[in-house]
Amino acid sequence: MAIRQPIVSVLGHVDHGKTRLLDRIRGTSVQSREAGAITQHIGATEVPIDHIYKVCGNLIRNKFDVPGLLFIDTPGHHSFMTLRSRGGSLADIAVLVIDIREGLKPQTIESIRILRQYKTPFVIAMNKIDTIQGWSSVEGRSFILSEKGQQDHTKAAFDERLYAIIAQLSEEGVYADRYDRIEDFTKAVALVPISAKEGEGIPDLLLVLIGLAQRFLETRLKRDDAGLGKGTILEIKEEKGIGPTIDLILYTGTLKRGDTVALGTRGSPHVTRVKAILKPKPLDEIMDPKNRFDSVKEITAAAGVKIACQSLEGVVSGAPLIVVSGPKDPAVKKLTEESAINIDLQDNGLMVKADAIGSLEALAYEAKAEEIPIRKYGIGDISRRDIMEVAAHSEEVNRAILGFNVNLSKEAESAAEANNVRVFSDQVVYHLIEEYVLWRDDLKKKSDTDKRSEFSFPGKIMLLPNCTFRVSKPAIVGVRILSGRLRPGQRLISREGAEAGRIRSLRSGEEAVREAMQGDEIAVAIEDVTAGRQINEGDILYVDLMGSSIKEMSNLDLDADERMTLEETISIKRRAEPFWGM
Repeated sequence: MAIRQPIVSVLGHVDHGKTRLLDRIRGTSVQSREAGAITQHIGATEVPIDHIYKVCGNLIRNKFDVPGLLFIDTPGHHSFMTLRSRGGSLADIAVLVIDIREGLKPQTIESIRILRQYKTPFVIAMNKIDTIQGWSSVEGRSFILSEKGQQDHTKAAFDERLYAIIAQLSEEGVYADRYDRIEDFTKAVALVPISAKEGEGIPDLLLVLIGLAQRFLETRLKRDDAGLGKGTILEIKEEKGIGPTIDLILYTGTLKRGDTVALGTRGSPHVTRVKAILKPKPLDEIMDPKNRFDSVKEITAAAGVKIACQSLEGVVSGAPLIVVSGPKDPAVKKLTEESAINIDLQDNGLMVKADAIGSLEALAYEAKAEEIPIRKYGIGDISRRDIMEVAAHSEEVNRAILGFNVNLSKEAESAAEANNVRVFSDQVVYHLIEEYVLWRDDLKKKSDTDKRSEFSFPGKIMLLPNCTFRVSKPAIVGVRILSGRLRPGQRLISREGAEAGRIRSLRSGEEAVREAMQGDEIAVAIEDVTAGRQINEGDILYVDLMGSSIKEMSNLDLDADERMTLEETISIKRRAEPFWGM
């Protein structure tokens, strides 16, 4: 059985050179026509094997069965998450672009996490080697030849950057090395040094991709020409003279003009008929073609095409397409199941919203890893209705919304402020999670502080030698806080359980303080005792606790020393009252 071309997704941090790399491979200038030179839409380009042979030249010694590569260029890692097939990633393999000068950036790390989540094999294009001081470039030359022609100091500067990136990747759990030094590609991620600007290393990158596809993806890439077409929708666009169209990646089977297809929506699948199939020419870009599309009667996977249908009501980006016999075809029900969002919900939790199914599931995946419960989820912008629903929750920690790559209307923003609802919004999932976790932990600390202020908190002090400043009314002594904390109003007991007075005030130097923590040395004014009688220098004293507060206190976030002090206090109290604090 023949094999189809693999689908290759290109990811990376903004401005690290994703689109420029593809421009160099296909000989186009899409990047210069993008707003701000930053990719705004998802693109797809077919690179035939003959073109790869031409670019690689003498690097290729054997013929390949793979017919070429189908590249997908994404505006960001979140777009990758929307492109799904068979419940996983649409991509068969990915290229992660890293700027050799900047190393791993937030979106790079995010991309690595997503690639792992979707179990997508990837290689790393280490871009902008031409910026290494003293680097001598020759357009289109392979990296292997290019490196040999560099001076020793330039090679040393290159190696320094290379090993810095290898170390950063190692911190993320990725073992990587230069592709020409790897013996087993199943155990290491290949680093291919390139210059997208000069075209250096592009032959090496194409060779690695085509070689890995041929060797490790052959089973996945077997063609099913007779099978019904299945694809993933990249984007829905209005085309002049045609109307609404779909940019589609067909990843298996065959799609024909006139076929009945079911398309994923936010609700039930939409069943319609294909009016036209428009295929970009090889090396042309589906989102921004140089040449006119070819109108074809049918297309076989894998391919990036534009299709026009009788209607596209409710269809969303990232949704699946499948050829069916009609609205009652069992495959329509299967499509409903495939489009279903799989997120575990809990009675108590927060709300999450995202721009697409894939990104919503990725957000939920990271939230679960951080033990963040989710009560409700949705696709689309955050509305006032969302805010009011969250505002009704009794626990402050759950009066929050995590929004990934979505907007917050002015009306919703005002409602959030008025109803004390916290909205977290970001285009990097793990930034979103980190920001919420910090807020949640601060909220817990504040809650614990409030609870601690309701009753005496465990504390253990030692009266310092030669630090008795007044004997009585009140006694003023110097103490060191051994664990826990000390506040005015707390009563003290000795190791034997005898009463040891009540704290009137605390002073650090000339300044009165409201609280003293472990390690502090302060002066304490103690009422109802006389130094030298009830208390003595060198004594260890404990904060006296209420038995009714022990259960509540055990739920607080106590450190090891505080817990030990609590246990010692309980032991002292139970000498007189065996069931104290139970």
